[in-house]
Amino acid sequence: MTFFIVLFIVLMQFLWRYIDDLVGKGLSMDVLSELFFYAAVSMVPMALPLAVLLASLMTFGNLGEKFELTAMKASGISLLRVMRPLIVLISLVAIGAFFFQNDILPKAQVKMWTLLFSMREKSPELEIPEGVFYDQIPGYNLFVKEKDRETGMLRDVMIYATGNGTGQGSTILLADSAQLAMTKGNKYLYLHLFEGEQFENLRQQTLGDNNVPFRRESFIDKQVMIPFNAGFTRFDEQGMRSQYVGKNIRELRQTIDSVSARVDSMGVIFDTDLRSQTFPELHLEVPLRSRNMDFVDPEMGRRVTRSHPRYIQPKPRAVKAAPVSIDSLVNSLTPSMKNSIYADARSRVMREKGELEFRAVEMSSEKKTIRRHDIELLKKFTLSVACIIFFFIGAPLGAIIRKGGLGTPLVISVLLFLVYYIIDNTGYKMARDGHIEVWVGMWLSTFILAPLSIYVTWKAMNDSSVFDKDRYVLIFRKIFGILPERSVPYKEVIINDISRENALRQIDILIDYTERFIDRYPGVQSYFKYWLTGIDNRRVEIISTHLNKLIEYLSDSRDPKIIDFISKIPPIGTLWMYQPGKYRWIGWVCLILFPIGIPIYFAGITKQRLLRKSLKRTLILLKEISDHL
Repeated sequence: MTFFIVLFIVLMQFLWRYIDDLVGKGLSMDVLSELFFYAAVSMVPMALPLAVLLASLMTFGNLGEKFELTAMKASGISLLRVMRPLIVLISLVAIGAFFFQNDILPKAQVKMWTLLFSMREKSPELEIPEGVFYDQIPGYNLFVKEKDRETGMLRDVMIYATGNGTGQGSTILLADSAQLAMTKGNKYLYLHLFEGEQFENLRQQTLGDNNVPFRRESFIDKQVMIPFNAGFTRFDEQGMRSQYVGKNIRELRQTIDSVSARVDSMGVIFDTDLRSQTFPELHLEVPLRSRNMDFVDPEMGRRVTRSHPRYIQPKPRAVKAAPVSIDSLVNSLTPSMKNSIYADARSRVMREKGELEFRAVEMSSEKKTIRRHDIELLKKFTLSVACIIFFFIGAPLGAIIRKGGLGTPLVISVLLFLVYYIIDNTGYKMARDGHIEVWVGMWLSTFILAPLSIYVTWKAMNDSSVFDKDRYVLIFRKIFGILPERSVPYKEVIINDISRENALRQIDILIDYTERFIDRYPGVQSYFKYWLTGIDNRRVEIISTHLNKLIEYLSDSRDPKIIDFISKIPPIGTLWMYQPGKYRWIGWVCLILFPIGIPIYFAGITKQRLLRKSLKRTLILLKEISDHL
């Protein structure tokens, strides 16, 4: 059920995207149905993971909402054992998805894109409006002032034919009335014109021409045939089948290997050409004869002199002297010769630049082809893995949130799928454009969502309250120092009455400790002292613990005024902003990086000020309770 719901949604998205290419073409229902069928098959890779996520969320959400999972766990059945049959099912779905991607999807995509391109090229359905120029007939503009809906007669017709686009042969036809029809094969537009004139230029008008010869013709009855193919012609599927979308794994690997070999050979050729190019330098070469002109005879194995009959004169060696200064040579030339040399050098550089740019574009195109085929190859596997990951996200989440139906699971599924789609699309585009490696881009969403699936499964197996609202509210309040308001209800039935002496003793101890605390931290701390010492949270915790015990003890009082007093005592608790330098290295880091700790400092001294205010208010109430007792 969820699969067909999601498939319908993504198919509507496809329809909205390509609606402009389909509307107004006069396409028959069988052609449109064929396109939607192949489009639905092509949308399966997008719909299947979302359907698995939604279905698993709904299934385990229903089990959790009806406490069936609780009953299973109480019977000693673990969550993984409950999931085991569905793990087998999703594994089979993943295997089927792989073969679908490899065998069925390429054929469906070839047919879908071929049909879509054929529809784009089809001429629009002929519907000439009144009072405006109609330009959907190639090479013609047609104006009709008025149409008779009953007879189909057109009134005050003007036809402007552009001819060959140069002005020569441009024709204007004016007619009092006309009838419009299509030929039998829908290849030509037949116009029957009545009572009008025709103007045609005999040559193209050029700049400075005041008079251009033209031909004028008056007619009572004239028939015109305009080429206008209104039929639907399918393109050949072979062109699309040779693209990456129409290939399976074997064909993709063959293409990648062949294009890679071509790129390697192109690189070798480019390298050889660059190395073979010489840029001559100017040197003075002088022959250099060796002072010792003795010759070593290889047969005799010893050195022989010039007087020996086997002596052979060595060839003189040429060495390069210091290079000649190019600037001095150029400066010695005449201005005309300089200009000639500069022009020749510039033309050579531009020629070399153009050739290198052409080779770069050629190489870039081949590498882009390899990347596209690599992406399509990895897509055959990512769908199967995505189905498994989404199951291990959806099933544990359903067991945690314990909400069935289409409400909460649909919202969570859409949000998670949006995250997946954004990550996957980002990785795909970066891999397609060559910014990152193809395998990194295509597996990016898997790398991010796989740890999430492991974490959620682990939390669900340990009955962790991941989505417990009160837990996150408590964490939020603890971070920002927001303590809950104190509420002490009056008890109707009291079993143990309070002891006045015990209550006064506890109040005196708490008052003494609180006063000493206020004296220890009398005012606003400096930036240096705040980050190195702050307010000792252990002392705050001692006051908070004794105060809570006292309030719990006094809550058994039968005196409503005592209950009213303790209800007004403000809540007191520990807060990390009281003592941010508990770990000394954190304090020193914030002291060294001075501007970073300023916002926390101001927030912290504000919380300290509120703490002192609450303690002073507590002292007043405790003394009033003591006096009342």
